[in-house]
Amino acid sequence: MNRFRRSAPIALALLAACGKGGEGTPPPAGPPEVGVVQLTPQAATLTSVLPGRTAAFETSEVRPQVSGLIIERLFQEGDSVRKGQPLYRIDPQPYTAQVASARAALARARAAIASSAALQRRYGELVRINAIARQDFENSVTAAQQAQADVAAQRAALRSAEIDVARTTVRAPISGRIGRSLVTTGALATAGQADALTTIQRLDPIYVDVPQSSADLLRLRQQLLQGELARGGSAARVRLRLEDGSVYPQEGRLQFADVTVDPTTGTQTIRAIFPNPRGLLLPGMYVRAELVEGVRSDALLVPQRAVTRSERGEPTVLVVGPDNKVAQRVLTAPRTVGDAWLVTAGLRPGDRVIVEGGQSARPGTSVRAVPWRGPAAPAATGGPAAAPAR
Repeated sequence: MNRFRRSAPIALALLAACGKGGEGTPPPAGPPEVGVVQLTPQAATLTSVLPGRTAAFETSEVRPQVSGLIIERLFQEGDSVRKGQPLYRIDPQPYTAQVASARAALARARAAIASSAALQRRYGELVRINAIARQDFENSVTAAQQAQADVAAQRAALRSAEIDVARTTVRAPISGRIGRSLVTTGALATAGQADALTTIQRLDPIYVDVPQSSADLLRLRQQLLQGELARGGSAARVRLRLEDGSVYPQEGRLQFADVTVDPTTGTQTIRAIFPNPRGLLLPGMYVRAELVEGVRSDALLVPQRAVTRSERGEPTVLVVGPDNKVAQRVLTAPRTVGDAWLVTAGLRPGDRVIVEGGQSARPGTSVRAVPWRGPAAPAATGGPAAAPAR
């Protein structure tokens, strides 16, 4: 009895302690919270970023048209020159002598015209009274015509000699930037020589030549014909990225695509033209051109951070179903658009894709989906992905 009385307070104390401990136990944890984006179709401008080289708008190799010694150079290397500006002077003395000789020959031919014309008139009077043979009169007529032809020939010879004198001053055939001179004063120039005296290049505007795979161009044409892509208003605009990674401040426009495919590389050359008022672009520079392919009106864009790779390298995402359970989807995502993947298969409009908190979610588990408060929506322009997806 005494033992029971002594043990009863101990039991009551234990019960009280158990009751207090039960009240302090936290409730069971709920489903993990994940940030999701709900996919909606949107318009996306698709672009291709391709390497290319700049080329001068016009190029002229300056060569002499007459032979002789170069006696003077009239320009500074690297300067801008205008069309018709004198560049070199060739010794003109032999050609001025030819002009004088041609003028003398012309004067002699004109004098012969007067003599032959007078003889023709006299023979014409005599042949009417049968004082001379008919043949003599006809010979006089022929001599007068030959004298007139000689005058025309000598006049042409004089004009040719004057042209040669003018060509002793070598002038710029186009306006542009002139390169280094390949000859010096005292060098012998030959008409039609293989080596140019110097080269002039027009750099404003300037061309950018970009090779693109003929297979990609064929795919693009088929998509346009099937209505999968539409030509946007900016389809002819081209942006340029320079060798140092900076963006060229002015946009260019697409000029044309070559009509033949290079059989050795399987590419077609696309040419764009860019304004170059400050001469920043020089011929032969390596650049990357961003060409607009078209506009996809119903594109599904998934943030890149939501996409992972399976063991087989397939792009996958986690989606939250209507029952708030997680499921895994395998995607077909051939390219990027800004900071998002363009998905062509594996997802549908309205799907909720997990962007944040996916490390605590597993396929088949329940989660609590909340809208993802991420950065701004992805830009509506893009190019092929760096690592092509499935």
